[in-house]
Amino acid sequence: MDDSRSPDTPATVEPLPGGETPGEPPAPRLNQTRTGIKPKALPDPEADLTDPGLYFNRELSHLQFNVRVLEQALDEAHPLLNRLMFLLIFSSNMDEFFEIRVAGLKNQILVGDETPGSDGRSPRSVLAEIAQIAHEQVERQYRILNEALIPALEAQGLRFRRRGDWTEAQQGWVRDYFETEIMPVISPIGLDPSHPFPRLVNKSLNFIVELEGKDAFGREGGLAILPAPRSLPRVIALPDELCEEGFTEYVFLSSMIHAHAEEVFPGMKVRGCYQFRLTRNADLSVDPEDVSDLASALRGELLSRRYGSGVRLEVADNCPDDLAEFLLRQFELEATDLYRVNGPVNLTRMMSVLGEVQRPELCYRAFTPGLPKALRKRDSVLQAMAEGDILLHHPFHSFSPVEELLREAARDPAVLAIKQTLYRTGADSPIVNALVEAAGNGKEVTVVIELRARFDEADNLALASRLQEAGTIVIYGVMAYKTHAKMMHIVRREKGQLRHYAHLGTGNYHSKTAKLYTDYSLLTADPVLCADVHKVFQQLSGMGRARKIEKLLHAPFTLHERLVAMIDREAEHARKGKRAHLIIKCNSLTEPKLIQALYRASQAGVECDLIIRGMCCLRPGLPGISESIRVRSIIGRFLEHTRVFHFHNDGKPETWGSSADFMARNMFHRVETCFPLLDKKLAAQVRKDLETYLVDNCQSWLLRPDGTYVKQTPGEAAPISAQETLLYAYAARA
Repeated sequence: MDDSRSPDTPATVEPLPGGETPGEPPAPRLNQTRTGIKPKALPDPEADLTDPGLYFNRELSHLQFNVRVLEQALDEAHPLLNRLMFLLIFSSNMDEFFEIRVAGLKNQILVGDETPGSDGRSPRSVLAEIAQIAHEQVERQYRILNEALIPALEAQGLRFRRRGDWTEAQQGWVRDYFETEIMPVISPIGLDPSHPFPRLVNKSLNFIVELEGKDAFGREGGLAILPAPRSLPRVIALPDELCEEGFTEYVFLSSMIHAHAEEVFPGMKVRGCYQFRLTRNADLSVDPEDVSDLASALRGELLSRRYGSGVRLEVADNCPDDLAEFLLRQFELEATDLYRVNGPVNLTRMMSVLGEVQRPELCYRAFTPGLPKALRKRDSVLQAMAEGDILLHHPFHSFSPVEELLREAARDPAVLAIKQTLYRTGADSPIVNALVEAAGNGKEVTVVIELRARFDEADNLALASRLQEAGTIVIYGVMAYKTHAKMMHIVRREKGQLRHYAHLGTGNYHSKTAKLYTDYSLLTADPVLCADVHKVFQQLSGMGRARKIEKLLHAPFTLHERLVAMIDREAEHARKGKRAHLIIKCNSLTEPKLIQALYRASQAGVECDLIIRGMCCLRPGLPGISESIRVRSIIGRFLEHTRVFHFHNDGKPETWGSSADFMARNMFHRVETCFPLLDKKLAAQVRKDLETYLVDNCQSWLLRPDGTYVKQTPGEAAPISAQETLLYAYAARA
């Protein structure tokens, strides 16, 4: 798999944890990985709920989630190509983790800010522990790839050819490909006084080359940098006629460049050629007080993102120490920032293979998303909404009714106005096409676009331009608060009066992610709920004091306060000897006041079931503090993204969907909505869905008091996968 090692250099293989024999595919195992959260003495039951011992570190908890994703690559319950996908997602997640989280810690240290978090850990100590865990897990990732997945893929006829294993015919084809496709666009950079070290783009593939001899100008050989063309694919399929019968074979662009490096430097001897990749700080910083035009400011920041300060250096594991140290000096990095890898330094780019391989038996079975009965018996989404609330659970339910609602509104002469928030939506999506059509048909169309959706800023700028050209009113929200709420508002004239319709969701208006993320969509014509949505839109587009909202909760005004109050209400029921139970499902739980409210609830005797996919700073199972709190993380085929909150409330249950996680940024620095499910049948449906997650024993990981996550297994019980159960319940299997 190593595509930078010379063919005569043997790979060093150590036994995998668990005692597998080197050279043999490792036995499948889901080991309980070290978490980086150090067990501390249990606090006294009367301890202050702000005690740092009651909190896990946010960044280390985030890193744990990435490790749980990596574990899926070893789980043979997943099809083989999906196991590879999880391994590559781990790479992508780690890229973002370094670009944002590690970069943030480094910046804190740089400016002298050693303020500890809720867990009492300083940025410096957290950064040191991240480095230790990340090195272990990245090394483990490549061993899983080389010793488990690559052999398994080859057994299925999918082969990644090492450079040393190319046949003569393959060598000839690679030579031709290099000369025609690579050589014309490659730009070597010699390092000398007139050619200083180049400014390399974030996460780009590069080679550092050791040269010997004199060039055409009489300059002595030394070092050169060879950036791989970003326009070329990183993995290339060999022609069928050059593959062994029964195999589809691939070679890496880095292997091709390495094999023909001397052709880039004619007359020089290449003594060594080693791939490397630099990860930079990619967080954008826009000061509200210094910005008069957000779009223009973001365009400038997007250029700087490609050249932020370095945070991580990946190099081929056979790169000599002196060259690795030279690169570290160039990027002003420490030895702990260096990651030596046994394979390509840019694994995420292998995702292209997953889209090319036509082997359905190696992937999850296809399915057709279902539709609620209310939509199956009506041709008009608006008409179905007029008869009652409708709840969609994506991806088990199709996202198409949301798109159809907007298309129908765009073409309906009785519709007067459409308002929509957009956070992560492509410029050419069906949603945007419908908004453009609506504006062309004379509707009053207002779109609130959050330009600062991380890593989607460029797409959102293009989206804003397209909508403005179509004649829609485009608003960028409120400068100091990201607009993260997912809502749509439609005004229609019916029988001489105006009637309002709304969509509220937990996820984005993006048809592709709606097939991969679990989310809820509420379609409603409830007059009070729709009026609340209208008021929130007015707050976003206009100015004035916060208006009274009847049924919606919204950040940064009422959401945090009401959530704490609802948790405390459950605790009060428990103190009175009544049954008390709450279920919180969201992506992250880090906000201290909400955690303290959950601790108080547990102390009062409330049964607290928390389904937290990623970061969780709450410590469950502590005697006298959180012994009735259970935290689980579900990792499976779909990315769990729903934010749903259920409160037993003394037999008068309340169920809420939300765009917000239990994080400070969602509660205080974003515009968010939290909507009640007023229809009892729909609320019961969500409660049943949540209970399905609580009995999952296939894809569920339980968080223990010491910070470790333990994967649940069926044992002698029947296996239950929540996602598979919901698929069978709501969708048609193809």
